[in-house]
Amino acid sequence: MTTPNDHFETDAIRTQAERSSHQEHAVPIYATSSFVFDTAEEGRARFAGEDDGLVYSRYANPNTNEFAEKLCRLEGAEAGIATASGMAAVFSSLAGLLEAGDHLLTARAVFGSTHQVVSSILPRWNIGQTFTDGCDPATWARDVQPNTRIFLVESPTNPGLDIVDLSAAAAFCKAHGILLLVDNCFATPYLQKPLELGAHLVMHSGTKFIDGQGRVLGGAIVGAAELVDKIEGFTKAAGPALSPFNGWILSKSLETLAVRMDAHCARALALAERLEANPQVASVKYPYLPSHPQYDLARKQMRAGGGLVTFEVQGGLEQGLRCLNALKMASLTSNLGDTRTIATHPATTTHSKLTEEERQAVGVTPGLIRISVGLETQADIIADVEQALAASA
Repeated sequence: MTTPNDHFETDAIRTQAERSSHQEHAVPIYATSSFVFDTAEEGRARFAGEDDGLVYSRYANPNTNEFAEKLCRLEGAEAGIATASGMAAVFSSLAGLLEAGDHLLTARAVFGSTHQVVSSILPRWNIGQTFTDGCDPATWARDVQPNTRIFLVESPTNPGLDIVDLSAAAAFCKAHGILLLVDNCFATPYLQKPLELGAHLVMHSGTKFIDGQGRVLGGAIVGAAELVDKIEGFTKAAGPALSPFNGWILSKSLETLAVRMDAHCARALALAERLEANPQVASVKYPYLPSHPQYDLARKQMRAGGGLVTFEVQGGLEQGLRCLNALKMASLTSNLGDTRTIATHPATTTHSKLTEEERQAVGVTPGLIRISVGLETQADIIADVEQALAASA
């Protein structure tokens, strides 16, 4: 790998796997399932851990290694693992670190699939869990237990865009001898660095802003080497491996992450400001709007406000669905972080598996619409949303 430096964009572009004998400028795709040994003794040494050479692409591959190494540079992490998806990163982190009898403390506002894993799957293995208010430290102290091992949060939250005070969470975890795991999907390492704020591990869905074009699935776990090593034992055996092709795509995508996020953030802020002035909108949530309840914390913790805007239409569910159906340019899908603007109705899609009470607790109301602001011309994005609101009134 190349020598690291202090500049985000340069690290994202110039962190590359070693060139082959062909001296290629762009890293090739290593589409191979396994790697040969020069001698039987070399094979034995690699399997014994005495030689760090490559063995099998389920364990490691030049493309997936490059992607993980790049994310480590950008997050300031000691070590990292590439995974098949963002949820593979979340599940592998928990499965690799928790044991039967342990307890997991989880911020209530998390991605719907994360909610399912911690509430329905982990308890099958006698791993207890409690949902707590990620924005209220008083509830953390109330809900932590003697056998709590991990505090899992995401910030900004999905889809409510609440901001968790990561420094406060890190101090709480230190005081209780537990680990802080942060899902950094919405912010990306360009906007927020949880490890610098005291987190132990950071998880990413590369499927979202890291890829940025809705092409591939992927994820990653980065952080303290001691913890990553423990998780790697699980991933090598269980096999949630990222493919070489997807690793190549995601590594190349990181080269443009900074310029894309600058553009996403600028367009998202402009849309949020216009929505605040729209009489058809009951409320708007965007971390860099002064009206956001944690505006000061967002500005302290993040470089910019991100590419997501949520808003509640005046007429609730019925008008919200009419608004979605009236969009002409924006795509209706459950993904986010694309060059294309995407509109989602969380209550009936990403968070549909939660009960109505659970949805209300994290701000997923029937009329809530989440907009992943793309890179189309800013005026076109605003015009599409505004005409849809007008048509739905």
